[in-house]
Amino acid sequence: MVITNFLILLLGLVFLVKGSDYFVKSASSIAKKLGISEFIIGLTLVAVGTSIPELASSMAASIQQASGIVIGNVVGSNIANIGLIVGIAAFLSPMKTEVEMLRRDGYIMLFAALLFFAFALNGELSKIEASLFLLLYIAYTFFLFEETDKHEGKLYFKEFIKYFVKFQYINSARQKINGINNGVSRTNGDSGNKNCQPKNSFSKDILALILSCAAIIIGAKYFVSESIFFAELLGIPDTIIGTTLVAIGTSLPELAVTVSAARQGYGNIALGNIIGSNITNILMILGVSGLLFPIAVAEISLVFTAPVMIFISVVLLIFISTGWEIKRWEGAALLSLYAAFLFVLFRVS
Repeated sequence: MVITNFLILLLGLVFLVKGSDYFVKSASSIAKKLGISEFIIGLTLVAVGTSIPELASSMAASIQQASGIVIGNVVGSNIANIGLIVGIAAFLSPMKTEVEMLRRDGYIMLFAALLFFAFALNGELSKIEASLFLLLYIAYTFFLFEETDKHEGKLYFKEFIKYFVKFQYINSARQKINGINNGVSRTNGDSGNKNCQPKNSFSKDILALILSCAAIIIGAKYFVSESIFFAELLGIPDTIIGTTLVAIGTSLPELAVTVSAARQGYGNIALGNIIGSNITNILMILGVSGLLFPIAVAEISLVFTAPVMIFISVVLLIFISTGWEIKRWEGAALLSLYAAFLFVLFRVS
């Protein structure tokens, strides 16, 4: 019985991760064939690609009103992304960093973590607070594509807050939509010359998109339900299961992308992926999940896991600025912090 449940858990994880991979590939291919701009592809697909497993599993958990899985998944993934994934990548190969990683994305990541903690102090993430997370995420994605000339090439945290408070992302969205509509009109005008895309290829992409979407939904459903089963079987709170099993499982795409990029010498890409994923996890995933149902926050999240997430985020920002490189010993330090976190977590539970 237990072995069967464990196999279903693993199969759900495989469906979730591989389905996410094929979903991003097929959706990107379809978008390009339809003449959709690289901006929109990057904004809607590539930027959240590695966070799809967290999103799917968190939404499935929210629908089942397993708040501990939702919070544990997001907080645990963010801690694993820094402690485990950046730690492994930096230990394998030192990672070059840039000032933007600290003064823009790094500070926004820390701000999102602190805002989550502030909202969680009353023991619940409400729909209004979830809506604010989503607005912040929308503003952040548009902010990344603003012309740097407006701020003399320095789009940092202070500029982002001004951008959000003044609702400038609404104008940015209008401009992008108008640009897309104009681009589509021009593309339609030339359709007689560009109608050489093989229909078979497009049909395959559509089929792959449908199948991968089905795989994500099925994988998320069974992965979360079996995680809850094991939590109840072992007498472990679902928050702990979410913080460890679900968080590490759904962080596999980030692990693959980051380690591969770091070993090829693209440390900045690898680190950008992690910081962007952490921002997405809090602002988008908690935003979407919290809109479905208000999310209850367990005491262990308030007194231990959320503070650890904030602490390890601060440590990462310090390591980014030391010589603008995350060195091997710093990678080892992050791994040690993650191991200590798991040890204390299981002792506390």
